[in-house]
Amino acid sequence: MVIIGYILAFLVGASLGIIGSGGSILTLPILVYLMGVDPETATAYSLFIVGVTSLVGGIKSLKSKNADLKTVITFGVPSIIAVYITRAYLLPWIPQEVASFGSCTLSKDLALMLLFAVVMIASAFSMIKSKNKSAATKETAITYSYPMILIEGLGVGTLTGLVGAGGGFLIIPALVLLAKMPMKLAVGTSLLIIASKSLIGFLGDLQTSHAIDWSLLALFSLLSVTGILLGLYIAKRLSSESFTKGFGYFVLIMGFYIIITELFF
Repeated sequence: MVIIGYILAFLVGASLGIIGSGGSILTLPILVYLMGVDPETATAYSLFIVGVTSLVGGIKSLKSKNADLKTVITFGVPSIIAVYITRAYLLPWIPQEVASFGSCTLSKDLALMLLFAVVMIASAFSMIKSKNKSAATKETAITYSYPMILIEGLGVGTLTGLVGAGGGFLIIPALVLLAKMPMKLAVGTSLLIIASKSLIGFLGDLQTSHAIDWSLLALFSLLSVTGILLGLYIAKRLSSESFTKGFGYFVLIMGFYIIITELFF
């Protein structure tokens, strides 16, 4: 199962390279169900893996002028603040027993996995319904709705902190709709935003008592980085719309699988 997990690490990077999102949606289930990592620690590992992978892809996109630094700062700063506070203070504050319903107990790990599954399902519907808007917005000047971008940044940062999800499926629609940004530019910009807040979130985890398996992180990240480089290469030559929809259906199945597994097995 561990070998399968490492093979799928390549798909994590490919997803980020082609559609700018979906990396953490895959990373957490792989770590939990295939690598045997407990859910809370897996959210920390996910931040590191997705952060490093996105950083490599973001820098490559920036060099090819497919990323906008002004947007990275506008969206990224509130997001970074939110994810750091969530990982360093909010998550450790959540009790191991979140709620009790008669003889049934909702543990912290179960709550995190169920929340992540809900995020996966919402992400899946977003990807399934998505349309490639790069042609329609190619010549549109980038404009900003600062209050909305600020609120979106805070929300995505908090979500990232709780479940280790990079939030590309939320960032990209926000950039396209709120900043009128072409899809290709939004993908590259999203990678830099994901990288910054994910790695800052991981630094917040280093303040806690997590025992880090650096060998696992190094190998998983190396395979994921290889995947994102291939994904960026493919993205230059293919429309990402079909891949996005197919990946969306896969994520939808995974989301329901997690809910069923956590509640009934």
